[in-house]
Amino acid sequence: MQAKERIQKVLSQYGYGSRREIERLIGLEAIKINNKIAQLGDKISLDDVITIDNKRVQFDKKLVQKTRMLIYYKPVGEVCSRNDPKFTKTVFDNLPTLKNSRWIQIGRLDLNTSGLLIFTNNGDLAHRMMHPSFEVEREYAVRVCGQVTNEIINKLKKGVKLEDGMAKFKSITYQGGENLNSWYHVTLTEGRQREVRRLWQSQGLEVSRLIRIRFGSITLPRFLSQGRWIEMQANEVERFTAQILYG
Repeated sequence: MQAKERIQKVLSQYGYGSRREIERLIGLEAIKINNKIAQLGDKISLDDVITIDNKRVQFDKKLVQKTRMLIYYKPVGEVCSRNDPKFTKTVFDNLPTLKNSRWIQIGRLDLNTSGLLIFTNNGDLAHRMMHPSFEVEREYAVRVCGQVTNEIINKLKKGVKLEDGMAKFKSITYQGGENLNSWYHVTLTEGRQREVRRLWQSQGLEVSRLIRIRFGSITLPRFLSQGRWIEMQANEVERFTAQILYG
């Protein structure tokens, strides 16, 4: 008999989503174990019959896949969801097809934000990069409308209270601008919903453009056009995975 492990870990290893995505599917009662609705904390083995949206997971026909990673330049107007009835364009539409697996999105960007998105088939890697406890840096180029003072910069770096708790930028670097439209590069180590915009709004300032340019050590290539992707080379993926998973 196969040893049992948590269902989130097993399914993420086989490329069915990040651990967070698997937990979401469990909450939606979309996953069953031996015809019973899965619960958070359930453990499974490869001998169990697992279904996702009534489709059986064929462990015996799958191998833990070699890690692959895509870098995608998300344009404004695409939604970070596989299916959304409100929107016709999603970030998954232009991605190549994966056999016996699916692309896992590492982090999200809101509809009006463009820039770097990373996709992988390695659920553990996605989990480590997204979970705030691992403090993986995100860097954004942001155009701010309004008068930005040193006092505001200091507040945003020290921390301000938002509706979902304290938040701050790890760094803020002025990049230039004209009149009351200034460009900054900001970094932070978590990815709460619309956090960059809400931090500036807490100081009475509006963000008119927001572009993610870096996630961890991966930067958005200058040559990559919006709506296009490139796949990282195997040796790059190996080095990056070792860095994130094993330190």
